[in-house]
Formats: sequence, C-alpha cells, structure tokens
Amino acid sequence: MQIIRYMVLSLFLGLCALPLRGQCFPIHPDLVEDHAFRQGERLSYIIHYKWLGIRTDVGEAEVTLDDGGERDGRHLLHPVAVGRTYRFWDVFFKVRDRYESVFYEDSVRPVYFQRDIHEGKYTIRNYYHWNDSTHAISAEVIKTDRTIDTLLPGHGCTFDILTLFYNARNMDLEALEAGVNNPVSFAIDEEIFDIYFRYIGREEKRIPGLGVCRTLKFAAKVVAGEVFSGEQEMLIWVSDDMNRVPLLFESPIIVGSVFGRLSAWDGLRYPLEECKVTKNKRK
Repeated sequence: MQIIRYMVLSLFLGLCALPLRGQCFPIHPDLVEDHAFRQGERLSYIIHYKWLGIRTDVGEAEVTLDDGGERDGRHLLHPVAVGRTYRFWDVFFKVRDRYESVFYEDSVRPVYFQRDIHEGKYTIRNYYHWNDSTHAISAEVIKTDRTIDTLLPGHGCTFDILTLFYNARNMDLEALEAGVNNPVSFAIDEEIFDIYFRYIGREEKRIPGLGVCRTLKFAAKVVAGEVFSGEQEMLIWVSDDMNRVPLLFESPIIVGSVFGRLSAWDGLRYPLEECKVTKNKRK
C-alpha cells in the first residue's frame, strides 16, 4: 500500500528535467522570462487505485509554490508537496509525506531539497544542498537505523524531483522529436537515477471530473523497486496550453494500477485550457 509515496514521486518524474538557458533541452521562447508557473500557484490531485474489481480513491497530493527569499541577489521559489492517505485507508497503511525544495526563479536550478516520509512504520528523511559551481550535492539521508552523509556527483542536468517538475513545464515541444527517448537525471535518498521521458504527441483525453481536454501526452521510464517492476512506462497527460499542468497520470504497478488526476487549482499564470464537459462514464 505504498501507493501515495510512488504517486507523489510519479507526478514529478513524469514530466522530467528540462532546465533553462540551454543546459539540457531548449525551453519555449515565450517561457524564458515568464515561466509556465508563478509564485502562489496551487495544484491538487486525487490518487486512485485499480486492481481487479477494486476501483477507489485512496489519497491526495497537493503542490504549492511559495516565496523562497533571495540568495546572492537572486529571487528564490519554494515549492512544497504533501501526500496523504484518506482517513479510511490510514487504518491499513497511513501515509504522511512532505517534500520541499528551493530553486532560483531565473534559472530553475536547485539550491536545497528535503523530504520527510512517514509510511506505516517506515520513515526516511533527505536533506540536500547543491553547489552552484560544481553541481555536487551534499546529502544527508536519515534512516531508522542509521544516518548517511555523502557527496553525490551531480551535473548541470541533475535535479531534485520538485525542481524537475517546474523545469519540465517550460519545455519547447517543437524542439522535441516525438517518439525519441530523452535522458533525465534526478537525485533521491543517497542515489542519482538516470531515466528517460518520451514525448508522444497531442491527444484529446477524458479527464475524470474535468471532461475531454486537449493534452500533450508523454511516457516516462519508472525506477524498479517495491511497487514498480521497472519494465513498464508511466503515461502523463499535460494541459495543451502555456501552463503545462499535469492533468492525469497513470502507471501499472506490481499489483494493479495507480492514477492521479487534477482536482483543483489556483494561482495559475495563464488561464487553464477549458475542457469539453462530458457525461460521467468510464473509459
């Protein structure tokens, strides 16, 4: 039942790292200065689980973007993401997860990251500090039985999962060839993972609670572990507008499938593309 943790991770990994100023991939020319996001944005998601005859909402996740102050005269942004199981599911497996990051608003490069995970009896905490020059990451990972202090050899395209999320929304799709795998690098716990994402194309997709929406469809490699086998890909549908907001994501897991859908939003920089209202039926 570690669904919430992996869906929170999936939400960010699904959109992958596309940093500004040509470091890895080009960004949309209209999003160089005024990004696809702004301070004060809030996105809420409902997490759904499906297995055999079971179809149920098991929890929720919320991502907010706050003021992060300044560093060396540069403005910082401070995203916070929280994931939790609903009270009914707490009886079976209680999840209370929190992720925080600080990044430069102009370059969308990470400065600091932490995560605090509480899932049943399992707990883990991460504290990262990035070196602006070398991109190395001073990492402290606190587990139940020990604390690990290490230096992770990051590079100009290595991010934490929250900064990944915001970088990706600035991507220039016209510069991406559909069907081609693009590498992604992110750090979590005491490791750096190298995976990929692939732009599939535009699609009209029915989003539960929203209707049929114009979307940009992506696939992303997932990391093998306790929930993902590592053989499948996650699918992500993003709003086909300047916000590039994830509307729906889904992934098969070892037992069943998990889905996340946008349920509420506030403070977007641009008006969200309206969806066609449809009858409430399964697809």
